[in-house]
Order: sequence, then C-alpha cells, then structure tokens
Amino acid sequence: MENLLEVQDLHVSFSTYGGEVKAVRGVSFELKKGETLAIVGESGCGKSVTSNSIMRLIPSPPGKISNGSIRFKGRDLLKMKEKEMRTIRGVDISMIFQDPMTALNPTLTVGNQLKEGVKQHQKVSNSEAEKQALNIMDLVGIPNPKERMKQYPHQFSGGMRQRIVIAMALICEPELLIADEPTTALDVTIQAQILDLFHEIQHKTGVAIILITHDLGVVAKIANRIAVMYAGKIIERGTKREIFYEAEHPYTKGLLQSVPRLDLIEEHLTPIDGTPPDLFSPPVGCPFTARCPYAMEVCEKVYPATTHLGSSHQVDCWLQDERGRLVAQPIKQKL
Repeated sequence: MENLLEVQDLHVSFSTYGGEVKAVRGVSFELKKGETLAIVGESGCGKSVTSNSIMRLIPSPPGKISNGSIRFKGRDLLKMKEKEMRTIRGVDISMIFQDPMTALNPTLTVGNQLKEGVKQHQKVSNSEAEKQALNIMDLVGIPNPKERMKQYPHQFSGGMRQRIVIAMALICEPELLIADEPTTALDVTIQAQILDLFHEIQHKTGVAIILITHDLGVVAKIANRIAVMYAGKIIERGTKREIFYEAEHPYTKGLLQSVPRLDLIEEHLTPIDGTPPDLFSPPVGCPFTARCPYAMEVCEKVYPATTHLGSSHQVDCWLQDERGRLVAQPIKQKL
C-alpha cells in the first residue's frame, strides 16, 4: 500500500532571547492510508511541533522549518503557498488540539461552528451544512443533535466537548486526522469512550490517524505502529507488538518500566533518572547518553546509525550497532 504521508529529515527551530531552540532534529516517518501511527515521548520532546509542522502551523517568527520535506499524497506541503494550504487544512488534513475548550469559540453555538467549516470549504447552502453537522454529531455519539446544535460550548461536559472537536475535524471527511493529546484532560471512563470512538470512526471512514501522546495505555489500545521521540529525534520505531514486547532502546524500555501494571501484585515503578538535554545546545551524540545506564564513550561523541532489527523495527542506539560493540567501552555500570 502506498504512503499517504511521508516526512523526511524534518528540522524545526525557534529563535528566543536565550538562543535558538532546536525542537525537531531530523525526524522521518511515513503513514499509510487507514493506519494509526502513535508518536510518544515525554513533554518537550518535539511531538506537538512535529504535528504542527505537518499542518504548517509553526508561527514564523519565531519558528522556522529549516530543512526537510512533508509529502502528502506526493505533494510537498512545505513548498505550498499559504493559500494552497488553506484548501488542505480541514479538508484533506484535520487536527484535534489538546484542549477542546480553547479550540471552541465560546461566543458561537456548536452548530454554527460545525457549519462554518462546511460552508467555508464546500460552498453549500445553510440547510445542507446543517444536515452534514447533524450527521457528524450523530457519528461521534452526541445525543439529541438537533437540540445540542443550539447550545454553547460551556453547556457541554468535557467529554462531549471533545466529541464536538472531533466532529469539527471530521466534518469535511479528511484522509488524515492528527490528534494531539486528545484524551489528556479526560477521566479514565471518558477516555475509553473517546478511544472507542476513534476506532469506530476509522473503521467507518478509513481515515489515517497520527496520535500524539505520552500515555502508553492510549497507544496500546488503538495504534498500529509507534514512533518513540526523545530530544527532537525519533529514536525507535516499530509495530505496537515490537515496541511493547521487543523494545531495544534504553529510553523506550524506561518508558515501559514506568507504566503501572495490574497483573503484578508487588511491583516497583522504575523512573528514568535525570532530565532531558538542553535543546539550545543539543548533544552531538545520542541525546539519552546522560541518563542511560548503558552509555559508552562513543555515545557522547557520535549519533548512532539506524539499525534495522526487522522490516518494520528500527532503533538508533549504539548497543545495537555492530561498530559500537567493537570500539566502545562502557562509561557507566548502573542497572
């Protein structure tokens, strides 16, 4: 199956009073039609910047996409003019932002906000836009859609607001949906409902999804493939099974060890010691070196090559690099 989206060697930085923050440093991945790719990692690793770059929503200044390409259905989004991008945003590619309350206009009814997108992109009558709004509200599971369309965002619960934001993203039937932390502010019960909704929508519409999250429980439920980000780089990528059961990068293993498990009675969570590197002056070698219990001298000096552990499983780590086993000496022995 051909790729719907291809991101190659993406670099994004931000100019600040303290210097240049290199937020994304050479990110590459692809997404096929109808699949779900989860991009995971701790806060500040570059997940949201990557997703905003796909939508061309990086403010300039201070932001700058300095290198790379983002190809959607073969067309490079980074070479398009803003007018062309407006015809793609919301129609071919839609995005669900982190906080539904700030994504919705408190002064407009939910119905008007849903119809606005349809009339903007499809040039249909008000009655046709209302019909589409009612259909999409029904699809995302909002009861009494005709009455709810007349209400304002503050009259909805947190879970219902999230459903409205999802409806707004889907109303023009996009081929790619980017969900940036879509369940962060929701309780566990509502979170499960939203994840079931994503699964149902994907089954009915065939939309491809990029899920940005730090919650591995969310990833386990709906992702097909996983890309693990750290300090602006994707350091491991693979299928859901490969990442959860065959992870090789010490950072990925650390993330998995810090997740509570219900099948173990006596269990101690193992936190990852230390803090992420300063992206004003990112390390030249592996960015996880300072926190890695298996770090070697070469890790500090040279970034590892990508090692292919299988057709879909790749990792950037000197522990898996044949050259690292030959020339490297451990500088830590911490288990």
